[in-house]
Amino acid sequence: MTKFFVVGDVTVDQMYFVNDLPDVGGEVAASRAVLEPGGAGGTLAAALARLGNEVVLAARVGEGPFAELALKHVKKAGVDTRLVQTDPALQTSSVTLLITPDTQRTMISGGGASRNLDATELRAEHVAACDALVVSAYSLVGGPQREYAVRALEAARRARLTTFIDMGSGAADALREHLLALISSVDYLLMNRRELYALTGEGSISPAVAGLAARGVKRVLVKLGEMGSMVITPELTELIEALEIDGVLESTGAGDYYTAAFAHGVMEGYDLHYAARLGNVAGALNVTAIGAQSCVIDAPMLYRYAEAMLASGHA
Repeated sequence: MTKFFVVGDVTVDQMYFVNDLPDVGGEVAASRAVLEPGGAGGTLAAALARLGNEVVLAARVGEGPFAELALKHVKKAGVDTRLVQTDPALQTSSVTLLITPDTQRTMISGGGASRNLDATELRAEHVAACDALVVSAYSLVGGPQREYAVRALEAARRARLTTFIDMGSGAADALREHLLALISSVDYLLMNRRELYALTGEGSISPAVAGLAARGVKRVLVKLGEMGSMVITPELTELIEALEIDGVLESTGAGDYYTAAFAHGVMEGYDLHYAARLGNVAGALNVTAIGAQSCVIDAPMLYRYAEAMLASGHA
């Protein structure tokens, strides 16, 4: 069993399913509206724990019902929440999502308590007691949370943990060059194509990845949605096919599920090809449920789908 230390947001996702986005000053009616636990940190932690790993989550919430909702799946999955801080002044972070019939998401994020994660409460021994560190890049955007994430990365390097950074569009857009300086020695950097281009300023994968390699990032995983994902290292560049899935509802949390399953695979000793396949499976299954953390995937289920893909001739 791997012990993961996860740094990231936990949120309440306010999800509105609409036929069209409203014009400026306009209004549209939602066909469905739900509140679901979300946030990259919470989603990564819940997904990793469901796969049978021991998980410690570092995050910050407000007080009251929103905090309880944000942590509902995290606690049910058995995540260690002793390092989750409670903010007496700021509310639990929230994200408003407008989801159109083509499953595209338009998002409004409210930082809330997440950005106030107090770095003075981090102890290097908390990190060193783990085997791997997974950081959501949103944690590096600003505020005390950024200092917490940076310190956690430094502690992980000193303790020789395997490190994973999961990118996010908001983080890539906000930080760019500043972020590149922080991630130069991470073991695995995971992002989608849009985030890769935003981070590097390039318009195609090869020069973007070459630029990251020049900065010291040697292992890059690019999530390509329906096309699968691409594994890029100094020794390997390979496209791993996606799991074909029916019943797509919405994609919130799919990238986080990919990262969790990939990190699980790496730490279980699988090669990067198979670990990426596990990521593809988890990301695909995630989109069949509404809410970032609603799809429950355990390790036997993950492996069963991956082996079925191999048996059907997907190399």
